[in-house]
Amino acid sequence: MLAEQPLNARMVVEEIKVGLRVDSGCNGMKPGFVKWEGLVKMVKELMEGEMGKQVRKRVREVAEMDKMAVAEDSGSSWKTLNLLIHELCNNI
Repeated sequence: MLAEQPLNARMVVEEIKVGLRVDSGCNGMKPGFVKWEGLVKMVKELMEGEMGKQVRKRVREVAEMDKMAVAEDSGSSWKTLNLLIHELCNNI
């Protein structure tokens, strides 16, 4: 569970910017585990704080990009899938 979690957390928080990092503290705790106080703090920040407001705005932006990517006949994912299907069918 801990193997890819630091990479996932970095991608979600720093690259895509659709999440907040919960401080693990690591004061005598195993790395990667969080205290409930830190989790409560970040949930409140996400729901009520300024950083949370920015994250929620970014989530809406990413959701809209995702919808466009999978839009039937016009989205990039749809087009790429069609190209793959046509190429596979032509090579049979």
